[in-house]
Amino acid sequence: MNLNRLLDPLRRRVATLISRAVLAGVNAAPGCQTLQVTILADEPQTDVEHLEPYGFTSNPLPGAEGVILNVAGQRGACIGLNFGDRRVRVTSLKSGEVCVYTDEGDKIHLMRERHMRLETLHLEIMAQEDATVETKVYTVRASQGVSYATPSFALGGEGGCNAAINANMAINGDTTQTGAITASGDVRGRGVSLAEHTHTGDSGGVTGKPL
Repeated sequence: MNLNRLLDPLRRRVATLISRAVLAGVNAAPGCQTLQVTILADEPQTDVEHLEPYGFTSNPLPGAEGVILNVAGQRGACIGLNFGDRRVRVTSLKSGEVCVYTDEGDKIHLMRERHMRLETLHLEIMAQEDATVETKVYTVRASQGVSYATPSFALGGEGGCNAAINANMAINGDTTQTGAITASGDVRGRGVSLAEHTHTGDSGGVTGKPL
């Protein structure tokens, strides 16, 4: 009997070492963000430190589920681990695949056969010095338009460049061309047609159109 009384506190601590918890709120301001959770049968717990892996952080939605570890069995010294959300989790990944996702539908999906897919509504890449893309084929499909805001633009490289533009194009600024220009349609300068213009002949009258 005395032995059971002595062991009861130890049993209680062991029984509460690990608990499942439901997230109620997040304070993301501190260096180690803290959680408000509900443990067991509606037992609230506040200021639970959320330990995250290096280089990755998230602010899970209320209702997410995770694991609470009570250090030394003490409720006042608990930490939260691995909070996930079955309501918005991306399902049916193939073995070995990885996906970073949000409840709004944004995804970075690392698929099999070294295929990566990014899905979002707005994408910004902030590279303060430079950005380089090296590939064999580069394709852009823009249903409304493409714009470049830059003081200079160049095409070409080793071995020269054959560029074909299948679209209407407007250039605001000076253009310098090195090499021949071939046009299947008319060329105009200051409203004067290269194909249709006439001018006064040397002996009077007006010349015909260029041949």
